[in-house]
This record gives sequence, C-alpha cells and structure tokens, in this order.
Amino acid sequence: MSAYAFHPDSATQEDVDVLEKELLEYSHQLIVYNDDVNTFDWVIESLMAICKHTHEQATQCALFIHFRGKYAVQHGDELTLIPMKDALLDRGISAAVESCN
Repeated sequence: MSAYAFHPDSATQEDVDVLEKELLEYSHQLIVYNDDVNTFDWVIESLMAICKHTHEQATQCALFIHFRGKYAVQHGDELTLIPMKDALLDRGISAAVESCN
C-alpha cells in the first residue's frame, strides 16, 4: 500500500472537524427586519455597503426580508456582526444580532 493512499475514515473526520470549526466561528447571525419605511433600493444599497454583499445577494436578501418579515443577512462571530448591526441601525434599518444556538 502506498503512503499516499486515500483513507476515507480520516477524510470524513477532517470534514467533520472543519464543519464543526465553521459552526463555532459562525455562532451568531445578523437579522434584518421588514418595515414599511425603507425602500428596496435603500436596503440593497445598505447591505452592499455594510455587509459587502453583491447586488444579487443584497437583492435576494431584501426579497426574503420583505416576504418573510426578517432574514439572516450575515453569519459570523458577534464582534464582527455588532458593528454591521449598528451601521444598519444608523441607516434606519431594523437589525439585531442573535445567537444561532
């Protein structure tokens, strides 16, 4: 057997380890709430500027926010998401950071 042989058990464990690490890193979500004040364009522009979404991503998020009432527009650690939430609030957009747990 070659020293470079593929070992499915170890590869699976590595995949699980990476997934668990990602879940720990993204333990919070930035929720944006629908309202009757902000336009689609303003929400899209804000998500692009603050969350660094592409136009397509921001548009999809805005549609989810509108039809579902709220949507998690970003996942990450709390320290990263809080400034984004504050920036959205400064723009008049209702937002909150929530734990995924």
